[in-house]
Amino acid sequence: MACVGPHPAVADVRRAVREALSDLRPEALVMAACSGGADSLALAAAVGFVAPRMGLRAGLLSVDHQLQPGSAERAQQVVAQAAHLDLDPAEVLTVTVGTEGGPEAAAREARYAALAAAAERLQAPAILLGHTRDDQAETVLLGLARGSGLRSLSGMAARAGLYRRPFLDLPRSTTVAACRALGLAPWDDPHNEDPRYTRVRVRRNVLPVLEEELGPGVAEALARTARMAREDADALDEWADSAYQHCALSDIGGAITLAVKELETLPDAVRRRVLRRAAIAAGAPPGALSATHVLAVDRLVTRWRGQKAVDLPGGLTATRRYGTLILAISPHA
Repeated sequence: MACVGPHPAVADVRRAVREALSDLRPEALVMAACSGGADSLALAAAVGFVAPRMGLRAGLLSVDHQLQPGSAERAQQVVAQAAHLDLDPAEVLTVTVGTEGGPEAAAREARYAALAAAAERLQAPAILLGHTRDDQAETVLLGLARGSGLRSLSGMAARAGLYRRPFLDLPRSTTVAACRALGLAPWDDPHNEDPRYTRVRVRRNVLPVLEEELGPGVAEALARTARMAREDADALDEWADSAYQHCALSDIGGAITLAVKELETLPDAVRRRVLRRAAIAAGAPPGALSATHVLAVDRLVTRWRGQKAVDLPGGLTATRRYGTLILAISPHA
C-alpha cells in the first residue's frame, strides 16, 4: 500500500518552519508565539512536529493583552493545547497595554517586550511568529498610505533579531486549511473584525476592492514588492553605514560633526540616511525624528544660504559651520 503524505497545506507549513529553523544548533529551544488564531495555531502545530525531528526543543508562548473579557481564560486554553502539540514549556505572558501611539501600536509594543523578556529568561534563541503573506500585504498598504518611505514599504522581515516569520510566503488560506486538516479549532479574535482598527479596515475593505478591480494576486504582488523593497533598503543602509564612517569627523561629548564636502557627493537617499543616523547618534529619539526633520537638516547641505540652526527632537540642533555639519544638544535645551 502506497504511503500517503500529509495534506498539502500541512506539508507547506511544516516545510516553511523547517527552513526557518535550519541554522539553529541541536538542543536549542524555539518558541512559537500563539494567540489561538489559525495562523499561529498552524505555526505551533508545525513547530511541535518539525523541531524535535531536527534535534531542537520547542515551546509555546501566548500573550494575554487583558483587552477583552475572558482573555485570561482564552490564553490558558491556548497553552493547554501545547501538550497535544508536543510543545514544552508553554506559558501565558500577561501584559498591560498602554495608550501611546494608539491601541494597535501599544498592544504590539507590550507583546514584543513580553516575548523578548521570556526568550531571555528561557534562553531561547528564536521566537516564531505566524504572520502570513496576507499580513505582509496589509503592512505594505499601510506603509504606502502613510508615505513612510522604502523601509516601511519593505514590510515585515522574515528574520529580525529573535523573531522569525516562516509564513510570509504563504497565504492565510493555507494556515486555515492546515488547521482543518489537523483537526485543530482556531479561535477567531473579535479584534480581527473590529473596524476601529486600521488594519482590520484594510483587510475587510481595501484588499477585497483591489482584488475585485485589479484581479487576483494583489496580496502576492504586494508581498513580492516588500521583498524587493527590503533588499533595496538593506543595500542603501549598508552604503549609508560606510558613508557615515567617511563623513564623520568627530564625536566629542555626544556632538557629531560631519564633513559637508563628503555629504555633497552622496545620492539623496544615502545622504539622508547618513543624516538620520548622525542625528540619532547625537541623541535624537528615533521615533520622534521624522522625514521632515531630516529634510530640514539636508537643506543645510544642499541648499545652504546661511540659514540658522535646525531644531531636532531631543533638544538637538543641527548647525552648518566652516564646511562642517554639527549635530549636538542645544545649550538652551
